[in-house]
Amino acid sequence: MSEIFEGQCQCGEVQYLVSGESLTLFACHCHDCQRQSSSAFGMALWIRLQQMQLKTGQPKLWVRKMPSGREMECTFCPTCGTRLFHRLLGQTEIISIKPGTLNDTSSLQPVAHIWTSSVQPWLHLDEDCLHYTGNPDDFQTLFEAWKKNFAE
Repeated sequence: MSEIFEGQCQCGEVQYLVSGESLTLFACHCHDCQRQSSSAFGMALWIRLQQMQLKTGQPKLWVRKMPSGREMECTFCPTCGTRLFHRLLGQTEIISIKPGTLNDTSSLQPVAHIWTSSVQPWLHLDEDCLHYTGNPDDFQTLFEAWKKNFAE
């Protein structure tokens, strides 16, 4: 199913367009995502990198080392600081959009919660979602769950 998403940073300087099929959407409860989002969790909408194009602005990049030792490129607006995208260095196919930056978020519902070992105790997770105490060994199950949501 082909989709079109448009999004932007908080100030509107950096705007982007995505056309194609999204791969999955999940919430991450790790401490890094909590800090990055200034909230109880971060969210990730995975798409194929070639489906995304910048419409306006020139975002800045910051590379951080993850607990696994891998490095992640974090893309943000140089003016307002809004985090827009994440991409594992060496990963040339998939990019993660921060879905709160989409212009329309009304139809987005995560299929999984990862790093539930760090979930805030007051947060009640949807029992119909997949749950992982850390990173899943394989994200294929998340891809399949996302695809199933579109079939229903």
